[in-house]
Amino acid sequence: MNTYNIDISYKNQPQKTQTRTTDQMDFDHVEPDLYEANSLFHIYRANQWMAMERECATPQMLFGRFWLEGELCILFADTNMGKSILAVQLGNSIAAGKAIQGFQLNAMPATVLYIDFELAGKQFEQRYTDERGTFKFNDNFLRGEYNQLYKHYSEINKFNDEVIASLTRGIKATGATVLIIDNITCMRKGTERANEALPLMKQLKYLKTRHGLSILVLAHTPKRNPVLPLSRNDLQGSKMLINFCDSAFAIGESHAMPGYRYLKQIKQRSTEETYGADNVCLCCLERRNSFLQFIFQGNCHELDHLLSNTQQLRDRHAGQVAELHAQGLSQRQIAAKLKLGLATVNKMVNWAKGN
Repeated sequence: MNTYNIDISYKNQPQKTQTRTTDQMDFDHVEPDLYEANSLFHIYRANQWMAMERECATPQMLFGRFWLEGELCILFADTNMGKSILAVQLGNSIAAGKAIQGFQLNAMPATVLYIDFELAGKQFEQRYTDERGTFKFNDNFLRGEYNQLYKHYSEINKFNDEVIASLTRGIKATGATVLIIDNITCMRKGTERANEALPLMKQLKYLKTRHGLSILVLAHTPKRNPVLPLSRNDLQGSKMLINFCDSAFAIGESHAMPGYRYLKQIKQRSTEETYGADNVCLCCLERRNSFLQFIFQGNCHELDHLLSNTQQLRDRHAGQVAELHAQGLSQRQIAAKLKLGLATVNKMVNWAKGN
């Protein structure tokens, strides 16, 4: 006969441990007050879980298989790769219920709350304004900006906790079901250590479950080797962020086609890998009708867009040549110092001058 040890947390009482045998346990008739509201765990037979979940709606795609409804998803990339541009494009797409070309969106239009720690209001307005006018966003797309004058938090009510509390108030006030946070480094003092990352991810997962949200969080990559494929190791900070999210994808830079980007799946729990290294999504940045956006160009191999070892070495030499030339060394002296051909140094110097 098997024995189960179950933690039961009673209201206003210390935790107790009950030991019950399988003969005594009837999960079908357990008091809801005990197991639903006051227990650390929801416990049912596996077949019950299967039956309950069959009644739940299947999560719909928000951005192809990169991000599904009900997921806590992380989008990460290096600086100036267009994370915020893609996040705003996603937010407006979901708010309007209109898919981004090349990617499926089969969810109904939803209220989207975009929390912007990056741009000031004027910067945001200028990004989506050109000589043709100002882009008109869908009315379901709401933007929140950090109030620099807010100082109500204290050592007792710390900034990190106040951010979560304010997000909760914003979600309730707007009725948003999609939350986009730009970016994660502004929410805590740091995410480099597990003791910082774990509480943050727990709070975000709690928000997601408590309010039935789909959450997209933007994050940075540290300086990385452009020869290597993008991986979960490129997410800045603790791997705890990747471990606790439901899905993750990244933006990479094409070194074969300057100005182009590619999107790659890094983690997925609810669907199969579709946009892995052999099928990344190639995109370019364009402004259409005053709206700066990613334009899908097709699928390709990531390897075709990585920096080759030869190109990396050439770029390094070009930087060294430019630096030594600025110091006043002659081309012959630079060639001798770097052990390069004189003709090669001459080309690099002319290239640096723009000739």
